[in-house]
Amino acid sequence: SDEPFANLLTQGMVLKDGAKMSKSKGNTVDPQEMIEKYGADTVRLFTMFAAPPEQSLEWNDSGVEGAHRFLKRLWGFAQENQAAISEANRAGLSDLGDAPQALLDMRREFHELLKQADFDFGKYQFNTVVAACMKMMNLLSGKPETDDARLVAVQTEGLGILLRLLGPVAPHIAHTLWQELGYGDDILTAAWPQVDEAALVKDTIELVVQVNGKLRGKIDVAADASKDAVEEAALAEPNVQRFIEEKTVRKIIVVPGRLVNVVAT
Repeated sequence: SDEPFANLLTQGMVLKDGAKMSKSKGNTVDPQEMIEKYGADTVRLFTMFAAPPEQSLEWNDSGVEGAHRFLKRLWGFAQENQAAISEANRAGLSDLGDAPQALLDMRREFHELLKQADFDFGKYQFNTVVAACMKMMNLLSGKPETDDARLVAVQTEGLGILLRLLGPVAPHIAHTLWQELGYGDDILTAAWPQVDEAALVKDTIELVVQVNGKLRGKIDVAADASKDAVEEAALAEPNVQRFIEEKTVRKIIVVPGRLVNVVAT
């Protein structure tokens, strides 16, 4: 091929108040002023998050401030937990075989978000990669219903994933925290995070229960529950019972992993 690249990604325009930025219109924003006020990482994060790269981006000062708040949250969490995370990095991820379900669920969510972010990176959907990082930050700052000491190990693994996903978008804060928290010397040479497929396996799943096509409840069943067990759990759901009372159940339709529809007349 005479072409040096496999494909062309044409970037969208930057708009302000609905119009393309241009000096002639006097509606430009000086990047240096924003960098001096918020830092380069904030400006990069906002431009990546505001829209997919091939679409037009509407400049929004409040959006820049929102990006700055996210990075401050990340920095604050890291500083508040620096000693514990540094120690966890030295010890490595502990065995979670008998860990409380809340910890296993938390780790699963990190790896679900990583799996989606990997896919989005491949599609150049950097805005949804940033969204995944924000969801990870919510996981980190949330309070799981457990006081198990291994919580720090799960948070440390999750933060390591977040920093590597964020590295291409906000490299300065990602590199600094990578070093300060004991993950390694240079995030640029760190291995890309890998999805742990074992962490994605669910012991239980939630199914929607309908009666005659209308949502009437939800049930939690074992991931490998038999069709008979699913039907029994659906019929035992209190709100479902209320809607099938004095009716005859004609048929129960089970869509694996999604829903149960009880047909009653």
